[in-house]
Amino acid sequence: MMFSLMRFLRARRAYWSVVQELSTYSDRELHDIGIDRADIHEIARLASREQD
Repeated sequence: MMFSLMRFLRARRAYWSVVQELSTYSDRELHDIGIDRADIHEIARLASREQD
């Protein structure tokens, strides 16, 4: 149980880290790297899954 809580917290930290980072980019910067602003949460979700 403790390991699943730690895994959850690590995944949430990764999720919010990606959301914060990508949210600071302008629309033009996001476009330059091939990301639409609407995709930020999906990208963050995928990044948090990779932490497992």
